[in-house]
Amino acid sequence: MEDEPARGPPPLNAPAPVTGDRELFGYVGIEAVLDQMRIKTMKTGFEFNIMVVGQSGLGKSTMVNTLFKSKVSRKSSCPGYEERIPKTVQLLSVTHVIEEKGVKMKLTVTDTPGFGDQINNQNCWEPILEYINDQYERYLREEILINRKRKIPDTRVHACVYFVPPTGHWLRPLDLEFMRRLNKITNVVPVIAKADTLTLEERAEFKQRIQKDLKAHGIHVYPQEDFDNDADDRLLNDKIREKIPFAVVGADKEHQVNGKKVLGRKTKWGIIEVENPAHCEFPLLRDLLIRSHLQDLKDITHNVHYEQYRVYRLHESNPPAKGEKKIGPPGDRFPVLFVPRGQFPRPPTLFQDLDHFFGLLLSVTRKDLGAGVDRRSLLHGDGRSQTVNTSRLLTGDPLFASHPAEE
Repeated sequence: MEDEPARGPPPLNAPAPVTGDRELFGYVGIEAVLDQMRIKTMKTGFEFNIMVVGQSGLGKSTMVNTLFKSKVSRKSSCPGYEERIPKTVQLLSVTHVIEEKGVKMKLTVTDTPGFGDQINNQNCWEPILEYINDQYERYLREEILINRKRKIPDTRVHACVYFVPPTGHWLRPLDLEFMRRLNKITNVVPVIAKADTLTLEERAEFKQRIQKDLKAHGIHVYPQEDFDNDADDRLLNDKIREKIPFAVVGADKEHQVNGKKVLGRKTKWGIIEVENPAHCEFPLLRDLLIRSHLQDLKDITHNVHYEQYRVYRLHESNPPAKGEKKIGPPGDRFPVLFVPRGQFPRPPTLFQDLDHFFGLLLSVTRKDLGAGVDRRSLLHGDGRSQTVNTSRLLTGDPLFASHPAEE
């Protein structure tokens, strides 16, 4: 019996394998995977992190309580809490585990007291940017460990609800600058707070002005057109984009209306039902954040915003080869300082003083950044002085970035 000839690789002009839908002879059970995923999710639960941003008095805490029909806001979680406007922007988070029909959700609500409450609000968004990037950094450091956890704790901000004051005029420079910076690193959902202070005509005109301002300044709020997966998603999201920003009213007290208990605000003109689409657009906000797009918010956070941060950080520690494009941080906040591979100084435990450490660092980078570099700063090609983040250098962290020097 002759041996069969050995089969070599297919020729280059061989036809590609046929792919496509195949009709099954009988029941296989593929659809049962949905039940498996549902059972696993019910056992393990899931995480959702939401941030609310806006000046004091716009009803942020009340809106969060209305969304989840529970006392989950920061103020509700602290008995005897007295509101005091802080001198600087603070970020305070509170975490709850809420359960509905056997499904558990670990909910983290982050509030930003002090935002927009000062006479000079310059750079008041910086603590918020740093907080969001710190959560990405924390997740990245857990992810790159050799022996990492089976389930990495997810503290990344999945949605940022921005409360626009109901002025009825136009977006303030602070509103535009904040959303312009934040939309590059997280999912921003703008809402018109306390919409019951506007008439229906004022509300419609205000929304049109906001939409024009967002388009004119190139601000892409959630849901972004670039992330629509198919025609069905685009059709659904187009309807949502037409309604953004949502005109909302928050209330965490129930009232009797026609023999039924409804969430609403009681005024001398009547009761404003927050879940009635004829009164406000709170149902649209709730559906977007919870009922229809919650998983999409998490997916975009992980696959888009976190991925941009991860790529930037890995490029920062592994400089590109000659001819490759340097990748800046998300939002282009700071220029990137690249030290030639293999020439980064050893941990500073080997150095006797700070001057020696900076002298060695500058001797490595002088040939790339030009002569005349100050010992405490690095002069980039555009003439801006950048101060090295010494706290990270002194800990031996190879993933370091430069920060703007104080003027």
